[in-house]
Amino acid sequence: MIRAVIFDVGETLTRDDRYWASWADWLDVPRHTVSALVGAVVAQGRDNADALRLLRPGIDVAAEYAAREAAGRGEHLDESDLYPDVRPALAELRSCGLRVVIAGNQTARAGQLLRALDLPADVIGTSGEWGVAKPDPAFFRRAVEAGQAAPEETVYVGDHPANDVGPASATGLRTAHLRRGPWGHLWADSPDVLENADWRIAALTDLPTLLTQ
Repeated sequence: MIRAVIFDVGETLTRDDRYWASWADWLDVPRHTVSALVGAVVAQGRDNADALRLLRPGIDVAAEYAAREAAGRGEHLDESDLYPDVRPALAELRSCGLRVVIAGNQTARAGQLLRALDLPADVIGTSGEWGVAKPDPAFFRRAVEAGQAAPEETVYVGDHPANDVGPASATGLRTAHLRRGPWGHLWADSPDVLENADWRIAALTDLPTLLTQ
């Protein structure tokens, strides 16, 4: 029986368009260049911030992030950044009696912004707040604690095989792979997804029926 559902953030709940566009504008390079480089480095198994390092060799990403915040050009999230199925899916899961947790590799600032959206979730946490990031098993253990259910009673929902589906499954959670965003589409039929995903979905609104059957 499933008692808790944990959601990744980027390209699961929120679109990443604004985030990378803001970096492109800050670095004064075309937005398409940044998007293409992010896709390239992630497909190579590298950190997405390596795209910024390719554009500006030697860049201190943390320092530039702080400079953007100081200049009033830092992280921003509003209702337009959410995929349209987010609120109805989360609300229906809660109405079914499941505990809803949002937990992804985001900054502490992103955690504040997500909470300000007043989403139908019981807990919202980020790697920046917790001090541990995916795919570290400790991240998933922390998320399971937030869900207040056993790992086998908990589902982690995400788009990325290496950061979401694989490590969550290895930590004992059930998993749902979401075919959304660049990574969700790129690796939808990858061996890691086929082997580790308990469910493969195209929309978050597929979940309530699947998880409560």
